[in-house]
Amino acid sequence: MFLLGFSLGLAVGIGFWIWQQVQLNRYLERVLKPLNSPAAKVALPLIPGLRQEITMVKEQRQDLQQSLETYQELLDFAPLGYLQVDEENQLLWCNQQAREILYLERWQPGQVRLLLELVRSYELDRLIEQTRDCQQPRVKEWVFHPPCENPAVMLEIKSLAIRASSFPLSKGQVGVFLENRQPLLDMNQVRDRSFSDLAHELRTPLTSIRLVVETLQNRLEPPLNRWVNRLMQEVDRLINLVQGWLELTQMETDPSIRLQQEAVEVRSLITSVWETLEPLAQKQDLHLKYSGAENLWIKADRSRIYQVFLNLLDNSIKYSPPCTTIEVQTEILSTKDSLPKNSPLPALEINIIDCGVGFAEVDLPHVFERFYRGDQSRARDPVEDSNSTTAIVGSGLGLAIVRQIVLAHGGSIKAMNHPETGGAWIQLHFPEMMANTPSQDYS
Repeated sequence: MFLLGFSLGLAVGIGFWIWQQVQLNRYLERVLKPLNSPAAKVALPLIPGLRQEITMVKEQRQDLQQSLETYQELLDFAPLGYLQVDEENQLLWCNQQAREILYLERWQPGQVRLLLELVRSYELDRLIEQTRDCQQPRVKEWVFHPPCENPAVMLEIKSLAIRASSFPLSKGQVGVFLENRQPLLDMNQVRDRSFSDLAHELRTPLTSIRLVVETLQNRLEPPLNRWVNRLMQEVDRLINLVQGWLELTQMETDPSIRLQQEAVEVRSLITSVWETLEPLAQKQDLHLKYSGAENLWIKADRSRIYQVFLNLLDNSIKYSPPCTTIEVQTEILSTKDSLPKNSPLPALEINIIDCGVGFAEVDLPHVFERFYRGDQSRARDPVEDSNSTTAIVGSGLGLAIVRQIVLAHGGSIKAMNHPETGGAWIQLHFPEMMANTPSQDYS
């Protein structure tokens, strides 16, 4: 019985094992059936290479993440502010400088909020929109007035002069670099104030020196008076320099200061200026040629505009070769068939052209800067005249003063080289002309 039972149990066990093997073989057939296709036979050898590519991609992703963190750290310590917004103008990230410039105290790293909610600057918001629309870098300057929720510190927060440079990014994002220009402007104001104070202090001793020189000039005979005449010229140069600096600083502080506007006829004003300079022009046989419409009236300060043309024509005389002509051309930029009484006419353009050496190309953007000295051919001092002590002496501020006077009248001025004469070409624009009658009161 024992043997029979053992045999029966062995048979049952062997049968169960055989059944499990059959089931396992069927399962393996179902699993391995897709791998027996031709595509599977081709793909199986690519699996090791695919794993290697996945590993490389992971390593590259880690490198890019590390580079991004490094760039963010660099931007965080950069002297310029930087911020980045998404396509909906939500602030994605900004560095420490941007947080300080824009007073972003409520923003925390990793927080995404609408930029206009954090910074009440419609100029910045508009700049970002324009950059996104045109897909071109843009630059804008404005005065930023930081918001203040605490009245106790309101007086301590200063407005800032900001220059922003924006550029488009992918997916509608925009990056903006911010530069706080207020420290530079404050430093320039302190410098100008110091120079103005110094110029005020110099006027009195220079006037005293000139009185002493005049006394000596009347008591000395030739040739000894030649040195006194030279001293008088240098004293006049210093007096003109001091006066020019004070005048320029005053006009830059308040461009419209002391403008006594009245109706000024352009042709007669230029003729009057030329009559003043004609003794200098006759020495080189220079002539003035006026072309354009007659009876052109502008609303301006006569003495200031006289100073403009005196300076410009004097420069043309200095740098024109002998026996040449200085041209003054006037042109109305557009005309109207009929005008109501006292209606302003379109803009007036005035061109002053000489036949001198002209400006060097590198100097053209800087010729209206104070004390700028470029090409020595146009920076030289005028020829000394031992017989005259009233010659106009250059101070290096003439063109800067001219520019400020023109700007004070709402006009513009540009320096070029004329393509035909090769000489200097100064172009002035005055925005409005007056009616052709001197009898009206334009004050």
